[in-house]
Amino acid sequence: MEKQPLPSDDDRTETADIDGNPQFSSEPAARAGWNSKIDYFLAQVGFSVGLGNVWRFPYLCHQNGGGSFLLLYILLMLVVGIPLFFLELAAGQAIRQGSIGVWKYISPRLAGIGYSSCVVCFFVALYYNVILAWSLFYLGNSFQYPLPWEQCPKQENVTIKECEKSSPTSYFWYRKALDITDSIGETGSFNIYIICCLLAAWTVVCLGMFKGIKTSVKVMYFSSIFPYVVLICFLVRGLMLDGALEGIRFMFYPKLEIWADVQVWRQAATQVFFALGLGFGSIIAYSSYNPKNNNCHRDAFTVSFINFMTSVLATLVVFAVLGFRAKNMVMECVVRNIKGISAQFHSGLVDQQMMPTFNYSNPSSVALEDYRDWFKHNEKNINGSLTDCDLEKEMQKGVEGTGLAFIAFTEAMTLLPGSPFWSALFFLMLLNLGLSTMFGNMEGILAPLTDRFKCLGNNKTKFTIFSCIVGFLLGLLFTQRCGNYFVMMFDDYSATLPLIIVVVFETFSVSWLYGADRFLDDIEAMLGWRPTVLYKYMWKYICLLAMLGLLAATTIRMFLSPPTYLSWNQEKASEERLTYPGWALAVLALLIIFAMMPVPLCLIHALLRDRNKPTSRNMENGQYRMVCTDETPMMDLSELDHRNGVATSVS
Repeated sequence: MEKQPLPSDDDRTETADIDGNPQFSSEPAARAGWNSKIDYFLAQVGFSVGLGNVWRFPYLCHQNGGGSFLLLYILLMLVVGIPLFFLELAAGQAIRQGSIGVWKYISPRLAGIGYSSCVVCFFVALYYNVILAWSLFYLGNSFQYPLPWEQCPKQENVTIKECEKSSPTSYFWYRKALDITDSIGETGSFNIYIICCLLAAWTVVCLGMFKGIKTSVKVMYFSSIFPYVVLICFLVRGLMLDGALEGIRFMFYPKLEIWADVQVWRQAATQVFFALGLGFGSIIAYSSYNPKNNNCHRDAFTVSFINFMTSVLATLVVFAVLGFRAKNMVMECVVRNIKGISAQFHSGLVDQQMMPTFNYSNPSSVALEDYRDWFKHNEKNINGSLTDCDLEKEMQKGVEGTGLAFIAFTEAMTLLPGSPFWSALFFLMLLNLGLSTMFGNMEGILAPLTDRFKCLGNNKTKFTIFSCIVGFLLGLLFTQRCGNYFVMMFDDYSATLPLIIVVVFETFSVSWLYGADRFLDDIEAMLGWRPTVLYKYMWKYICLLAMLGLLAATTIRMFLSPPTYLSWNQEKASEERLTYPGWALAVLALLIIFAMMPVPLCLIHALLRDRNKPTSRNMENGQYRMVCTDETPMMDLSELDHRNGVATSVS
């Protein structure tokens, strides 16, 4: 079956339907472009490197064998992540449309894939900006000494019991920042402080996006680079701390038996999937602004490498700081137990022969190794109130997500000299990491819709502002006292399954419906050289089977273990895991269904529309067409605005 020729610029302006009637394409006469390669690179790296690199990857590495998980992650990145990342980059650059336009060009029946990507992006943007609001709240509270989460507050000279039972950082997070309820069923009132921070977060996003990539890329020069400066500062400072090397050693210690666990493979594949941002449509949107001859193959490897190295850098920082925290907690345990030994000795409960040889009259001078050696030799003969102070067990108390950022890490920073400075630096870093990812999410929503609908494209600034207002209003759901539970629900279920299904459809449509060979032909015409034939087999078999396996494992896990969430019990002053109530499970199911609904709806719509039309060879082959453009290697945006403005005035 002969491949369709590439259309010229004139061919893009006017097309004909199957009855021979002329139709005008919805694609703009000239698409915006990046001012420079650096602009594009910062945008793509800023989107792919997000909060998950800081608080999800270290946790997975910590829980799943350290160095063994790193090797598994690299393997899956090479055989699954990079090929799929390259596929999305090439498709967006070739067709120069958002996700809706790309899949509609391949086949009108696949347009639903792009709409599903937009829905998932919107879900993620809703709760992701709430995390930015929390970061703003903590950033604002960092400019005081001592930090408000450094000590338990007192009421009438009595320490508040909830704080005394837990810790100052846990109390500040759950009671002061969130004022959280005991369960998702108890809604509670709105948190006015978080509402104000959410409004500020959406205002920043709107100001950064209202002129499209022209304004967002200016912000990204800071938001994409600043986190690396902070991470390097934290790493240098962290390596100077007592216990940092023990923490890093714990990170890299390999446990190869982990590879036999299917769940570890599932977690590694999921992390690769989300780390690169596959399926969101943002990769396609950003690459659609590239010139035709941009080396997207090199970009795929470069961005993936930077993403991985950022995860490793963040993990080194986290383990160094948490190693320092764990060492402090273990040494407090030693001091507490030695004081207990002295009290028992003076009370006549401990025999003189059992007393340690080290100087127990000065507990703070006792080395951890000396105490542990004494404890192991006398464990069976001493009072049960004394405990073993195990650094490794303390390090195994892994925390992820908000628990890592707003509890464990904040607690570690209170132990540092000049803690307000380090706290402000850390939350400013989180804010910038989240902001660059938010720009990518919003571009994944705005670019496809403005490309698809001309009325939105002509009023893109108004549509951007409207989208941010809607996002803020819907985001008020997460500012209730139970809002954190809804954030966890959206984070765990609104994106995972739908995005995996989206990527399965993407891979299948390119490699089987359109044809991997034809796609490689188009890439060769675009780049001037042909990528290795290995991509054909990776797209058709390895990637597709891997994604189907991940889909099956995720679905089975959802049905075998009932969905749960981590709640805070105010009376016990501790976290506990609860199952979602029936109405919450219904909401959870609706999120997944609503995200995937565009795929079958667009398919049915296309079938009904074409039912009474004669088939054509073009329709059988799909609608995919490479766009040939005359832009310079990197088109200046001001020139583009001038050209489009002239075109508009003439029409």
